[in-house]
Parts: sequence; structure tokens; C-alpha cells
Amino acid sequence: MKKVLVLEDEASIRSFVVINLKRSGYDPIEAATGEEALERMRENPDIKVALLDIMLPDIDGFEVCRQIRATNSKIGIIMLTARTQEMDKVTGLMTGADDYVTKPFSPAELTARIDALYRRVGGDEEVPSFEIVNGPFKLNTRNRTLEKNGERIRLTQVEYSIMKMFMDNPGRALSREDILNTVWGRDYFGELKVVDVNIRRLRIKIEDDPTNPTYITTVWGYGYKWGF
Repeated sequence: MKKVLVLEDEASIRSFVVINLKRSGYDPIEAATGEEALERMRENPDIKVALLDIMLPDIDGFEVCRQIRATNSKIGIIMLTARTQEMDKVTGLMTGADDYVTKPFSPAELTARIDALYRRVGGDEEVPSFEIVNGPFKLNTRNRTLEKNGERIRLTQVEYSIMKMFMDNPGRALSREDILNTVWGRDYFGELKVVDVNIRRLRIKIEDDPTNPTYITTVWGYGYKWGF
């Protein structure tokens, strides 16, 4: 059964989400507080996707995200944000989330987001060992790992997918729409902003000077390019 952590302190919203996830074939693991969510993660190490509300009675969803991400770079994380709280979206992505869903949301939208993320993080299929080497970087597509000058860089699954797209297309300008469609899927309901914030997060991890990037450069008014 495909396990999804559902962290939401409002019982009515949590029940609504749980019912729809069960109908879609998922096994929801419920939590009403941040501490309870972290305990459920310890009890269920096979959880592949976590759905985290931000406003909680103890620690907030951002801190839960940080703590989960500190020990698990593979899990998919979706933040639940209020439509008017623009900074929550950016903060959630910068603390390690892969995506966000704004309230109120439809069951179809939420399930589609979880489906897409689960496909990316749940890949159990064997793939041939293959390495893409570009400058100081080495990307292993079997282990889904990245090294820079021989040192491992911890990536989320979304960050890995973006890096693979870049390293498969050195020197080519990639539009934000191309990146969104390839990494998040053509059925993604969200905004282009998710690309920009993930690029910003990725630059912090791989660039010598994230404020003056040399590996992932901006193509103004279009997108980004990998090359140096």
C-alpha cells in the first residue's frame, strides 16, 4: 500500500483528505501536530510522500519539513498553504518542500499532485548504472546521486530531476515551461514560481557563489541554461 503522511490539525480537512486518498488507493497516515507527524515518520519509514499543513498547534509545518528533509532526501513533500500567503509558498519550497497546494483545493487537484510526486519518488524499477559527467559534477542515474569534485551533494528528488534535465542538455536554454512539464508533469496544476524557487534552492547547493551563479545561468524572460 502506498503510504502518505497527512499532517493537518483541522480534523474536518484531514478527514476530507484521508477519504479521498483512500479512494485513490493510498494508505494515509494521519497526524494532528508537528511532533505527532515526526513520530509517525519514525514509525513508518516507508512513507514516500508527506502532505504538511503550515499552521499547527505546536511546531509549524516549515520546521516539520526541515526535520524530515534533514534525514530523508528522497521523500516527496507537499505543503498546504493559504491562497493569500505568498511567502508561505516560497518559504515552504526553500525549506525543502517539492510542491505546494493552496487552500481551498479540489480532491482531483490534490490527488494529481500526490500521484505525480509519488511517481517520481517511488521508482523501484531497476535502471542501468549510468553516469553523466560535466565539469566538476558527476550524476549517477541509478543511485540518483550527485557529486561535485568527488563530494556528495544531498538532493531532493525534484532537485535531482532538474539536475538531470540540465546535464542532459548542456548549453541549451530551457524554458521554465519545459522544466515544469518535464519535472512536475504536463498535468501539473501549479504555477511557474515553483521552478524558480527550486532553481534558487539548487543554486545554494551547487554554486560556488549562489548570488553569482556560473553553472545554472538565467536566460532572462525565458528560463535557465546549464553550462560554464
